[in-house]
Amino acid sequence: MNKRMRMILDILAVALGNLLYAFGVIAFVQPAGLITGGTTGLGLLTERLTGLSTTIFVFAINFCLFIVGFFILGKKFAATTALSTFLYPVFLEFWRQIWPQELMTHDIILCAVFGGLCIGAAIGITMRVGASTGGMDIPPLVLNKLFRLPVAPTLYAFDMLILLLQAFYSSWNQILYGILLVIIYTMTLNKVLMLGQNKIELKIVSEKVDDIRKAILSQVDRGGTLLKSRTGYCLRETEMLLSVISARELNKTEKLIHQIDPNAFMIVSQVKEVSGRGFSMKKQYLQTEKTAE
Repeated sequence: MNKRMRMILDILAVALGNLLYAFGVIAFVQPAGLITGGTTGLGLLTERLTGLSTTIFVFAINFCLFIVGFFILGKKFAATTALSTFLYPVFLEFWRQIWPQELMTHDIILCAVFGGLCIGAAIGITMRVGASTGGMDIPPLVLNKLFRLPVAPTLYAFDMLILLLQAFYSSWNQILYGILLVIIYTMTLNKVLMLGQNKIELKIVSEKVDDIRKAILSQVDRGGTLLKSRTGYCLRETEMLLSVISARELNKTEKLIHQIDPNAFMIVSQVKEVSGRGFSMKKQYLQTEKTAE
């Protein structure tokens, strides 16, 4: 895939993420009176207290933070946040104009759940292409550059402060449902970021480890690494095969291993991300390996 096509897909992903984020706010969060973090939370609080449109407030705050980020964090940062900075307020107003100002459901738990799913998926989609959602992401990055404050705790601190400000003007039900919303969108965000990345790691100790290695190479089309090891009881030198496969290949691989050696000792672990040949890069086959097999 060439650079231009990749750039177009990234732009579409950022636009989709911001469109989904705005939908979650207008369809579920705002009508239910839920509290949330970020500039959206500040915007909802400002509209509740002053009547100023959330769209106008979010655009103004995002623009100011974008300018600060541009001068302190540089042009590269600005390039990854410009789209979200301007698209999100536009999509907020878009959904506000076409969506009826009423609850899709009167069950506040459903509003918290689906609002959280929308927001978490939206942020995850945006972050997966290396873009920033802008807004309250910027102050922690600025503080990190100026004062070396850690980004994640600072971001959480800002979000908690925004939630606390809204709590003074919300009922206990709204506060508790708002916390549920934040938990759900955080969990959804993590799931979306790791979507398609989870793989299975196999560690195999067997008397027929070389036969198993050849079978995995030829029948599962996965590589392997032989590690020197020593048995714990007899202290005998042996080899362990380390291989990484996809989840859908696990059953086939286990059957294959047990057919070769029913007594094989196997450890199965889930890993969150794998990069390299066969996963994040195309497989490369060497002619000498083909001949040997």
